[in-house]
Amino acid sequence: MSVPWTDRQRWAARLNVLTPPRRAWDILNELGPEGLPNSSDMDWARVSGADLGDVVHWRRAALAFDAAAEELRCRSLGARLIVRGDPEYPDLLASIYDPPLALYVQGSISSASAVAVVGTRVPTPYGRRMARGLAGDASRAGLVVVSGLARGIDAEAHLAALGAKGPTWAVLGTGLGHVYPAENAGLARRIVAEGGAMLSERPIGTGPTPDVFPRRNRVVAGLAWGVVVVEGRHKSGSLITARLALEEGRDVWAVPGPADSVMSEAPHRLIGEGAKLASGVSDILAALPEGHLLEARKAPVPAPARRLPPTEEEASVMALLGSDALSLDELVQLSGLDTTRISSIMFGLELKERVFSVPGNRYAQKEAR
Repeated sequence: MSVPWTDRQRWAARLNVLTPPRRAWDILNELGPEGLPNSSDMDWARVSGADLGDVVHWRRAALAFDAAAEELRCRSLGARLIVRGDPEYPDLLASIYDPPLALYVQGSISSASAVAVVGTRVPTPYGRRMARGLAGDASRAGLVVVSGLARGIDAEAHLAALGAKGPTWAVLGTGLGHVYPAENAGLARRIVAEGGAMLSERPIGTGPTPDVFPRRNRVVAGLAWGVVVVEGRHKSGSLITARLALEEGRDVWAVPGPADSVMSEAPHRLIGEGAKLASGVSDILAALPEGHLLEARKAPVPAPARRLPPTEEEASVMALLGSDALSLDELVQLSGLDTTRISSIMFGLELKERVFSVPGNRYAQKEAR
């Protein structure tokens, strides 16, 4: 049974709506839940140092926010609200310039060392392979893998950590009640069920808008002592995460890629600007800050899925692919199987790294290993 919110949590939820986090923290910390009910616009302006015009807007929005309804929404998801200053609030995140006033958390977080793995939403097969290898090995070494639950590299990093039987934290730009992209809702549930966590600083029902994701990136960077960038164009959002990490004095690595690939633009740019090169997890572990002790899990780690042979049914579907890239509909027509069964088979082949998805919801066979 969830614990009812305190007055401090209710006020934090209200202040978290529009007020910039630093200003919101000043208001909550200085006025407190006891003084806030009777506070004025002038009180808010005095303690936050903000212009009165801005404060009027913030205060009206905060007072209009229904904290009681938000608490019910939070409970319905089995989530909790952690406020800056609480014992559970992550220390590394609290140390950044503009930490969230509050975090909605679904699942388990700890004080374990974390590394962020981020990159493009449309990775190449090489990028997928590198993200899986780095994230999986980092997880096996005892690190928490942090990413943003986006398509592509983010999802690969989360899946690799889960495959290594380690926790992974997914930071949403949306609220916990609006997982984005929707196709990763199953992955989100699995992350929580397998000992990881979903985190967001936005109210439960916040949907996807362009402005929420850059702010999400600072939380991804803030939770980790280092960020690894795997593929991205020259204007990739992963560059925002990397630069935010650098501003906070965190380590940044970039995975080099083929010189003629547009997806190598972001990592190569970072390397040119002084980022460390990461070709394997040893590059990351060598830079682990003193005092960050790793406790590698001793339990046997399952063999990587790509070593598992395809089943007879999977092999027959792979034969249909040949050297072509085919859609699910085309595979259904050629195989005579229904869409549900084909989707299941392709998912299994992806886990075994026998096929990979390409733009247009098509699948292609990987080169034999």
